[in-house]
Amino acid sequence: MPLPPAQRGMYFEEFEVGQKIKTTSRTVTEHDIVAFASLTGDFNQIHVDAEYAKGAPFGQRVAHGMLGLSFGLGFAVQTGIMEGTVLAFREIVEWKFSKPIFIGDTIHTELEVLETKALPRLGGGAVIIKAEIKNQKGETLQSGKWNALMMSRPKSLSTD
Repeated sequence: MPLPPAQRGMYFEEFEVGQKIKTTSRTVTEHDIVAFASLTGDFNQIHVDAEYAKGAPFGQRVAHGMLGLSFGLGFAVQTGIMEGTVLAFREIVEWKFSKPIFIGDTIHTELEVLETKALPRLGGGAVIIKAEIKNQKGETLQSGKWNALMMSRPKSLSTD
C-alpha cells in the first residue's frame, strides 16, 4: 500500500498572530511580463512596448500589477506553509499598488499573521495575512491583506 504524500503545510492551529515569514526571491524578466500578457490578454503598451513606455510616467516598461500580486502569492505557497493544508484562498481583504515593478527588479514577499479565527464547520480556520512585496532596495511595491482558509489538524494528529 503506497504511503500518503508528505504534508509540509501548517495547520490552522499552528498559526500565531505576529508570526513572520520572508519568502524566497526572484528577478522579474521581460519574458515574465510577455507571458503574463499572453495568458491574460492584457497587452497594454506600458507593459509590452519599450518605445511607448519611454514616454510614459515611469520611463520604462512595468510589470502588470496583477503579475506582482500573483508572484507574491506564489512566493507564499513556495514557503511550504500552505502545502497540503490550505482549503481555499478566500479573499484579498485589501491591496495597494504603491510602486511599479520593473524588468530586472528582484522581488520577495514578507508575510505576517495578523489574525486567526476558528471556523470548525468548515474544517479549519481563517488566517489573515499581511503581505508586502518588496524589491531589492527594500522598497514596498505592493501590500495588503489576504484571507486564507487553513485546514485544522486532524484529530489523529492532535496533541491534546
